[in-house]
Amino acid sequence: MLAEQDAFEAERSARMVRAIYVYEAPLRLWHWVNALAITVLAVTGYFIGKPLPALSGDTSAQYLMGWIRLLHFSAAYVFAIGFLARIYWAFVGNHHARQLFLLPVLNPRWWGEVLYELRWYLFLVREPNKYVGHNPLAQLMMFLFFTIGAVYMILTGFALYGEGQGAGSWADELFGWVIAVLGGNSMQVHSLHRLGMWVTVCFVIVHVYAAIREDIMSRQSLISTMVSGWRMFKD
Repeated sequence: MLAEQDAFEAERSARMVRAIYVYEAPLRLWHWVNALAITVLAVTGYFIGKPLPALSGDTSAQYLMGWIRLLHFSAAYVFAIGFLARIYWAFVGNHHARQLFLLPVLNPRWWGEVLYELRWYLFLVREPNKYVGHNPLAQLMMFLFFTIGAVYMILTGFALYGEGQGAGSWADELFGWVIAVLGGNSMQVHSLHRLGMWVTVCFVIVHVYAAIREDIMSRQSLISTMVSGWRMFKD
């Protein structure tokens, strides 16, 4: 934790630099693949919970919901494997690769800047702070709504997948306990998983808004940084 605090202080002192290489290529690739997977999961998950009306024609020639479920399961594999790869990169990547998993919660100054950033987003202060990686509020929100949220969605999603695969399947063996912990009612787990989807959708909307807002108002690059890896600071 002390190393994280030292890195936080070093990040503050680096704000005067006009361009800094922040996000390495594997992290950027993961970000965009993950964004696509979440989009597919949200769209297909919605229709799994609210199926489309029955189509006309021969039933044997139709497989619409089957394709929707296949896309959902395929995107779930991509999301879960990508999350494991992201954990691995937190160990081998640079300091910024660890921000999703480690918070300098013992640093009072960090909490002070979380509050400052909250005031900045609420238009209560005029001058933004500039950061090399995630600002403290963004780091906290990413941890709560993505890192913890991803674990929650993977556990509940694969628990339901294991139920469909049947008793004794690998998914049932690894994740079947989740249904029991959540009351033993798979319908309740379905509802909780769907609630998690809506929380994730709301988080993505806020995340995109905040990135565009910071790009414009704080005069530091965010969106292009996740493409090139370089954070640019403007006067």
